[in-house]
Amino acid sequence: MGQMRLNKIIADAGITSRRGADELIESGRVSVDGITIREMGSKFDPDSVQVMVDGETITRSVSKSYLVLHKPKGVLSTMYDPDGRPSLSDFIDLRKERLFHVGRLDKDSEGLILLTNDGDLTFRATHPSFGLEKTYIIEHEGKLPTGIDKILLKGIELEDGMGRVLTYKELSPTWLEVSIHEGRYHIIRRLMEAVDVQVLRLIRTHFGPISLGDTPEGRWRNLNEGELTNLRNVLGL
Repeated sequence: MGQMRLNKIIADAGITSRRGADELIESGRVSVDGITIREMGSKFDPDSVQVMVDGETITRSVSKSYLVLHKPKGVLSTMYDPDGRPSLSDFIDLRKERLFHVGRLDKDSEGLILLTNDGDLTFRATHPSFGLEKTYIIEHEGKLPTGIDKILLKGIELEDGMGRVLTYKELSPTWLEVSIHEGRYHIIRRLMEAVDVQVLRLIRTHFGPISLGDTPEGRWRNLNEGELTNLRNVLGL
């Protein structure tokens, strides 16, 4: 197979994403043939070395899985929580393969989150340069301020730089829909706070070309071939 970056070897085993693998390497939790590796960008032939994470030998995943999970409010966007709080793995305990989440939803947000063991897809889907568009519906309290659409579309200066929405639509007197391509921490909630809108519920309905559809809360479904093809095309895979 030839030389491959260590973070990709780990991601291909379904342990975590490439970014997550970099964190494992940096923290000294990865060894190759018994030697702890901390150097980013290290390359090895996965067919001729033994790679271990936290003392456990990893093997590359031959088949790839792609799931849409409807995350309920109050669930952490992590596969495991050491404090025993509800996490994503609680909803896929019947799956035998290792899966990890693509991006995050904050604890109080709901909706679509993609789970997979495809490291290449995860890397591209979460990389800012690909600008994958995400769509959310927002339940809000009270009447919306005048001109809020123009303000959000033009952009607002936040503490970590300019933030804006790509699209804006009022669905009803209490619900609106926005799309965004950023993944910064609580970006939508902070934008809403900046325009004096109190968010009651925040639900992600689309992740790129993938739709939550009628997937019930707390349930998951496999991506169909059309959805996976569309997602791969958007990401240039």
